[in-house]
Amino acid sequence: MTDSSVDELRALIREVPDFPKPGILFYDITTLLKEADAFREVIDRMAEQVGETKVDIVVGMESRGFIFSAPLAYKLGAGFVPVRKLGKLPAETIEVEYELEYGTATLEIHSDAISKGQRVLIVDDLLATGGTVMGTIELVRRLGGEVAGLSFMVELGALNGREQLDEFEIHALLTY
Repeated sequence: MTDSSVDELRALIREVPDFPKPGILFYDITTLLKEADAFREVIDRMAEQVGETKVDIVVGMESRGFIFSAPLAYKLGAGFVPVRKLGKLPAETIEVEYELEYGTATLEIHSDAISKGQRVLIVDDLLATGGTVMGTIELVRRLGGEVAGLSFMVELGALNGREQLDEFEIHALLTY
């Protein structure tokens, strides 16, 4: 599947109605990820979207964000830093509580994960309302990092997450 069209990649994502609750249409990316050529293509295209932007650290959010951020960091020659759910990191951390579509959650990052002035690309599988990424941006800024851009495999345009992130360079491979 070399040089797949965006439509071919989109066709590999399974749509699951009423998950995790009635009225939600869930985009299941596992059906794309199991196809080696398609997964490689997604990572390559996400790296191309970043282009020549200088990136020192790629930050990925737990858990599906790790799927894209770690190989993207490798491809970009950058370090990788995980942002985890509360209580999952072993050393000193800072944390932020943020809004979800259906409540609140807390994220944390090691307090020594990013140095002042490092350029950070924030990566997740999906941009929905923007709550998770806004919380991650706050963590990066509190550590002195500069947000170089935001990268997502999928953007759910109807949820308007992009609107609260308009000060940043945003890359989304597939938009629904």
